[in-house]
Amino acid sequence: MADHRRMERVNGVLREEIAALLASQVNDPRLRGLITITQVRTASDLRSARVYISVMGSAAIRKETLAGIQSSASYLRRELRGRVSLRHVPFLTFQLDDAMMDADRLMKIIEDLEVPNETGDDAQAPAERA
Repeated sequence: MADHRRMERVNGVLREEIAALLASQVNDPRLRGLITITQVRTASDLRSARVYISVMGSAAIRKETLAGIQSSASYLRRELRGRVSLRHVPFLTFQLDDAMMDADRLMKIIEDLEVPNETGDDAQAPAERA
């Protein structure tokens, strides 16, 4: 159980530090749009970590941003060495997280649904029936 909590703490610290580094240190012109680090999953041996990112924008912008972040993975790993207190800083791989895009798409579908206007005697409010 303690091992599980430690992994959650490590993942949280890595997520926060990577987000801070992307916001302040990485100046790649391919990084466009709103970039969010949604989660980090570190391997049990702490040697590798998969970083899930969400990028708002078109498919082309998302691919380009992913390529820009992936090319800066070794730089981010070097910078993390001084920021986190781990014996080994994990190798980072980045992957697009489509959860936010899926949620946005579902919200648009729900908003576009037309609710039929209820009319007639059966649609009266409960207080009016009494």
